[in-house]
This record gives sequence, structure tokens and C-alpha cells, in this order.
Amino acid sequence: MCLIIRKTQAEGERPRRKVGCLGGCLIFLAVYFLCSAILGWIMGDMFSSGNVELKDQTVYRLQLKGTLVEQAQEENPFADMLGSVPYSSYATQESVGLDEILSNIRLAKNDDKILGIWLDGGALACEPAGAKAIRDALIDFKTSGKWIIASAQDFGQTSYYIASVADRICLDPIGSVGWKGLAAQKMYYTRLFEKIGVEMQILKVGTFKSAVEPFFRTSMSDADKLQTKMYLDGIWSEYKAAVSASRHISVEQLDALADRYMGLQKAEENLKAGLVDTIVYQQDMDSLLRVYTGTKDYNTLTTSKLAKVKRPESKAKDKVAVLYLEGEITDDSGDGIVGKDVVKTLKKIRKDEDVKAVVLRVNSPGGSANASEQIWHATQNIRANGVPVVVSMGGLAASGGYYISCGADYIYAEPTTITGSIGIFGTIPNVAKLRNKVGLDIDGIGTNKHSEMEGNIIYKGFNAEERQLWQTMIENGYDLFTRRCAEGRHKDQDYIKSIGEGRVWLGDKGVEIGIVDELGNIDDAIAKAVELAGLENYKLAYFPEKKDPWEELLKSFDDTTDEEKLLIKVREFASKPRIMALMPEVTIQ
Repeated sequence: MCLIIRKTQAEGERPRRKVGCLGGCLIFLAVYFLCSAILGWIMGDMFSSGNVELKDQTVYRLQLKGTLVEQAQEENPFADMLGSVPYSSYATQESVGLDEILSNIRLAKNDDKILGIWLDGGALACEPAGAKAIRDALIDFKTSGKWIIASAQDFGQTSYYIASVADRICLDPIGSVGWKGLAAQKMYYTRLFEKIGVEMQILKVGTFKSAVEPFFRTSMSDADKLQTKMYLDGIWSEYKAAVSASRHISVEQLDALADRYMGLQKAEENLKAGLVDTIVYQQDMDSLLRVYTGTKDYNTLTTSKLAKVKRPESKAKDKVAVLYLEGEITDDSGDGIVGKDVVKTLKKIRKDEDVKAVVLRVNSPGGSANASEQIWHATQNIRANGVPVVVSMGGLAASGGYYISCGADYIYAEPTTITGSIGIFGTIPNVAKLRNKVGLDIDGIGTNKHSEMEGNIIYKGFNAEERQLWQTMIENGYDLFTRRCAEGRHKDQDYIKSIGEGRVWLGDKGVEIGIVDELGNIDDAIAKAVELAGLENYKLAYFPEKKDPWEELLKSFDDTTDEEKLLIKVREFASKPRIMALMPEVTIQ
């Protein structure tokens, strides 16, 4: 039974609620007709399918801002109109596709109409592997003899790592370079759960499987410190070596500058240290661009616009399917890698007789063990048809992300890719203390010994027999995971277990221990797929299909409050035990 308590309207009081609803309706109608009136004016520009014309004397303005994702989505036409509309999160989310950036850099290198590249801004949120892919492409671009200049009011550390390849780096007079070294931090919930009366019951295999540590520890374990320091040191070494080579500053000097935290130093100090070449206001970059282009009539095209410049189309019948798999792995729903949807796409690819090779671009910390197994199986069905599958790892291909990769014919990773984390765990909340605090009693009856187990382990907690049953299931899952890895990597299962235990590795170390075949990027993976398939003429087919902006807009109008969303997540979390192959959530800064 639900009791609804409602304030009684006082006699003579004006019915404000009804007027408010009527007023709201009138406002809605006014906005509706206003939007309808201007819709015809903006429709052509918003959804124009025409190509952008590439003019002479063009500069590619690569804006280092927003969040880097693997695959670009359709350009958001609602950003300017709806950026402040209540309940609409879609319009405010800005992302830039790594695929578009790399394609644009290749076009800029080979087309004489493009004079050079301007790296504009320094606040791109991206993983080190994505940053390295952009940086390597820019280095290749410079072999054309064309120039690159970079400018920002402030350079973030990873954006500076990218921008360090530029022929000239310009910094605003009140700006700085956030050069400070790398750190990783986690949040621990153990004491919070103790206060509210929740115990997180942990089941896991692997000394290094630290994703569950925030639920029963208050600090990093020695094992987690060891693996975290390993990949931080590896990424930092890459940053220093690359910047040192481009800026002619020794690695020792770069460490000394990091200890000064150059982001808190004046622009002149960054200039004196050799991190930048010129101090100039961002608003005055036009003057410098005129010098580099040799004209005041140069054109600029941003990433999304340059991506619309028509490329030559292959007439080949044979296809190489490139499937982007990015985000956390879930079973049925979510914004990342949804198992049922990926399996459906892989079946579609398998049934296409023109697809002669498949490249999986994986950037995932893992997730559902069940979904990972289903995706693994779908890839093996493709290989069973004689179609080679090659994996290109992005910033992360760990735990479930490695699970869905391990069965490929060949695996590429970037040196700074975080991979491995071969392990499995389950987390089941025990709310017995919280239940007692709030006076909630649970009782029931079942037909067999364990009929009520799933409810009891949440509301009363494990007994010894129940814990052992669940732990055995987790160990069986780990055995299956390591068996998949052993089969795919042609290794002994005991060896996989010895390098498993949930431990994470960087890509270069992954090659050394045999869980990765070679260091390389997505272009290398495509070339290998072509080689394995014995293709001469082919075209690329990209999956999944890009999301329709109208559908995403309608989905984004959600009147669910943040508090309600949190409660929904808690309810989903508690409703069923989670068996996960997931890397720990870490904030690298």
C-alpha cells in the first residue's frame, strides 16, 4: 500500500498548481511554434548530406578540446540551440572521433590544397594511447614538408604531449603548460558502507584483481600499487621520451620541470624552459597564420568539416569490416559495448559474403563476463568461416576487453595501451545491518535448500556453504577465461594463469609476455587483416552504424532527477549478483 500525502488547498486560495500547468502548456506551445517557424531555415544546414568543398590555401584547424572517442558520431546539430535546455544532456556532450582526426591528417598530408595544420587549444581529454596515435600521425604528416603550429591559453599535459611535435608552440601571456607528471587515484567506499550498514561481499580470483578493493579496503594494496606504478612509469617514460625528442630537452630536465609543476608557473617561465616558442594572445593567432600561409585569405576547416570533404571511393567488391568496440561491456543495455547488440552485428558481418576480413578496434575496461563470452564466441564463428579477425587495441583492452580480443588471429596494441587484467570477480551487497537499522524484516519459504539463496545473500549475508558455492562459480569463470586466452594465444593455461591474476600490463610488456603480437595502430591492424585475407583490392566497411541525431535528441529529454537515477542504479546493482571481468576504475591525472 502506498500513502500519498498531499497539502490541502486553503479556502479561497488561488489554484496555483492548475495555473502553473496551464502556463507551462502555453509556454511549451509557444516554443513549439517558434521552433517550427525556424525549422525550415535551419534544416538544410543541419542535415545537409552534401560534401564540404576543399578550397586552395586551407589550414586544418585541429581543435584539441572535448573528449576523444574511437568513432565519430554524426555532428550534433543541436549544440548551439539546446545547450541550456533543461533535461537535455545530449546537446552538451562534446566528443571528437579519433577515426576522423587520423583520416583528416592523412588527407592533409596528401592534398596540396592544405598548407598546414593548426593545433588549436590544449584541453583534449583522451587516453595516452589515443594521444600517441594522433601524435604519430602528425609526425608522419611532417614528412610531407608541411608545417604544424600549436597554440593554447593553457596546455593540458596530454595535449602538450601531442602538440610537442609542432614546429612552433604558442602560449597565451597568462597561460601555462600543465607539465607535472602522472598520478592515479581511486575512491574507496568501505567506511561509507560501514556507516550505512552495507557490507560488500567479495568473490574474486587474482591477487592483482583490484577492481573490488574500494569495497573492502580504505587504501591501495601493495599488489595494486605495484601494477599501477608500472603502467604510470611506462606512460610517463613515453611522454618524456617523445617530448624530449621533439623539443630537444633532456629527460632529466623534463623531470625537473615536472617537479616545479609548470602549470603553476608564469608563461615566461614556460618559454624560458623551452616548453614553448612564442608568447602570443590566442586572439592574435591570425597574424601568425598569415605568415605561415603567406596570405591573409587563407581558409580553415575544423575536424568535423574536413571529415566531410569527399574522399576517393573504392569500387572493390571485397570488404574489410572495422567494428568499433568502446566502453564497458554490458549484457542488454548501456552506452558502451552491449553484448546482444554486438553479437547481432557480428552475425550480420558473418553473413556478408563480401566481408573477407574483420578488424576489431577495442577500447574497453571490461565488464560482464557473460557478455564477453558471447562476443568471443561470435568472433570465433567468423573465424570458423575462414575470415581472419585482427584486433587493434586502443587505450584500454583489459579484463573483459582482453577476453573479447584474445581469440583473434593477430593482436596489435599501442605501447601505452593498458591490457591484461585477466581475472574475474563478483560483488554482492549484504544489507542486513542496514535492514536492522531501519526496522525492515525479511521472511519467506522455499521448496528446496537453496531456493531463497539469492534473496538471503543480499538481505542476510552469505553462510559458509553459500559462499563456497559462489566462489566455485567464480573460479570456474576464471578457468574458462584463462582457457580462452590460452587457446587464442597458443599458450599453456598454467602460463596464462601465472601472468593473469588480474594483473594489468602496458602494450609493450604485453608483447614481451605474449598476450599481444605486435605494437601498432589501427592502420597496421587493417594492413595485417588484408595480408591474412590475401586481398589486393578492397574497401572498408565501418560498424556500428552512426546514431541518428534526432533519435539521440529525443532520448536525451529525460526528466528523471539525478537522485532517482542513483536509486535506479542501486536497485539494479542489488537486484542480481554481478559476475564481472572488469579493470579497476582509476583516475589518471
